[in-house]
Amino acid sequence: MIPATLKTRIDEVEGQGHIHWAGRDIWVANESWGQLAISLQGAQVLHFQPAPDATRAAGASPAPDPTRAAGASPAKATVDSGADDPLVPAGWLWVTPTPQDVPGAIRGGIPLCWPWFADENTADESPDRSGPMHGPARKADWQLDAVDEHEDGVEVHLSLPQRLHSQLHPRAVVQANAQRLHVELITEHLGETPVKMTAALHSYLAVDQVFACRVEGLVGARYLDKLKGFAESEQVGEFGVREGVDRIYHSNAEVVLDDGQRRLRVARQNSDSVVVWNPGETPNPDTPLDAARRFLCVESANTRLDPVWLVPGAQHMLGTTLSLADNH
Repeated sequence: MIPATLKTRIDEVEGQGHIHWAGRDIWVANESWGQLAISLQGAQVLHFQPAPDATRAAGASPAPDPTRAAGASPAKATVDSGADDPLVPAGWLWVTPTPQDVPGAIRGGIPLCWPWFADENTADESPDRSGPMHGPARKADWQLDAVDEHEDGVEVHLSLPQRLHSQLHPRAVVQANAQRLHVELITEHLGETPVKMTAALHSYLAVDQVFACRVEGLVGARYLDKLKGFAESEQVGEFGVREGVDRIYHSNAEVVLDDGQRRLRVARQNSDSVVVWNPGETPNPDTPLDAARRFLCVESANTRLDPVWLVPGAQHMLGTTLSLADNH
């Protein structure tokens, strides 16, 4: 689910091009295999929607279109988010209808948290550990290095023209086609001493209603519950969302997000942390309450449970892959 104004601008592009939305420069692909939109602020994927015909031709079952189920026109269907720019059912990702002005970050899509996750500033070089939440990469201006055709889709390469860390340097790769979305955050160590870092691909996944969601694949996993002072527990049974949640699961298992309308598989690469988050009934200031009920974050991450030590000359790739899962 994304704001109607963003969807309208994406639909206006034929092939590949750039649009401006919410004060940001956004690269867009609108092609036969589907749609992809990436904000150059933060190298942040904002939208991914495989074309239904292309998905069906590939043998996968397309996700139900909630606008058709309601008997409404997809172009006009909206969700009452309490904002002037209503959300429309579109794609696998969610974006807030009330984004912050630049230089603030956009809540939604897949923000890149680098070189630390949350307020655990393990890579913060400031003397008082006062770096920004989730690190500086998500608000920085990235550059588009290359766009290549790839398996009936695209492969997009992005990098930072400036240095945000004295020894580490990131780049991002986004692959999209009619079957999947794959994002990689690659960190290179260009310095001379070992560095400890954390990171996350903070995926905001669009759902029908968050309190009807189940996350499958975490049975028996240990987790830290941030809402309970990082108390450690074990997941008993499949996890159902009943209230606000902020957990870090120690697991490398593939998980499935089931919202009753769509089953989305979340595979992760080089990640032993699964972060599951939704603010519940106390949403963030930049998100109306009704809109916040339409996402659940299921994140590929390296956290305090599995930090990464990089030695000079080494690289680390953190990845996430989204695809449709078979219905039971």
